[in-house]
Amino acid sequence: MNSDGLASQKPWMIRHAMTLVTALAILAYIAFIEWFWGWEQIFKLWQDTGWLTPLAAMVLLIFTYVLRTWRIHDYFPRETAGQFPLLLRLVQVHNLLNIMLPFRSGEMSFPLLMKREFGLSITRATSALLVMRLLDLHALMAAAGIGLALEAAHAWAWLAWCLFALLPAAGFAARKPLFRLLHGSLPARLETLLGEIEAGLPFSAGAFLRAWAATLINWFVKIAVLAWVLVLIGGLDVTAGFGGALGGELSSVLPLHAPGGVGTYPAGITAGALAFGGGRDAGAVAALGKAAVNAHLLVIVTSVAGTLLSMIVAGRRRPGRAV
Repeated sequence: MNSDGLASQKPWMIRHAMTLVTALAILAYIAFIEWFWGWEQIFKLWQDTGWLTPLAAMVLLIFTYVLRTWRIHDYFPRETAGQFPLLLRLVQVHNLLNIMLPFRSGEMSFPLLMKREFGLSITRATSALLVMRLLDLHALMAAAGIGLALEAAHAWAWLAWCLFALLPAAGFAARKPLFRLLHGSLPARLETLLGEIEAGLPFSAGAFLRAWAATLINWFVKIAVLAWVLVLIGGLDVTAGFGGALGGELSSVLPLHAPGGVGTYPAGITAGALAFGGGRDAGAVAALGKAAVNAHLLVIVTSVAGTLLSMIVAGRRRPGRAV
């Protein structure tokens, strides 16, 4: 009887593993925010700006999650065909784990989830994730480079920025000669691995350009929204708000990322805003610190809300689907 009970429980746990992990993550975040700041303080802060402001910001940030999902869907159109809601939930769970776990260790969930839900090999999914993360990092650094070029105010600075901006296109163009060089010079087992890595790259120039464009739009919207919030809450000018939003997001994509981004994300916002001309007197820095913490909370709450919505949209697993 006990063995029958265990046998009946195991498939249920496997089928609902993603939902259980998500629910635990949501509960942990709710408890942490209440313990550290208190939800009353958060709600009181946003009353000064009006509730339409955070709601509009959350809607726009959730749009970036949908755009990220579309980028992966377009990357693997055959494997994810007709399963956009499930892919949206996968992306949201991956995003939430990235926020929760330190040193970007949440990234490991993406290839595992893609294998479980869509049957992609770990190597192919990891290769695709690496390309997307390189595009993400490049977009953020290119945005930071605009500020540096404006400050330098020299033609050579803009030339250097243009060359850096075109690096993804150069890397994509160089992939075929590089793989031709590697093929035939490796042992059979490594040849198979190399083939999986190659399969995880964009299959055509059109696919690469769509992924690149989606990346640029995604980060433009997210940085603009966070800069807008920092300007409203912290009293920053637009340039400092842009620098703060950029600094926070750079802290989240680099390996030095604390659990939940606690400390590192607000520190990134503060450093970025100061680097882009934010006020350095005690009052301005105090207001900036408070704005940085609340912008970070907005990102967390939006991630939780987006995960809840994705769970509702995805619904139950389709009957007969392999687990």
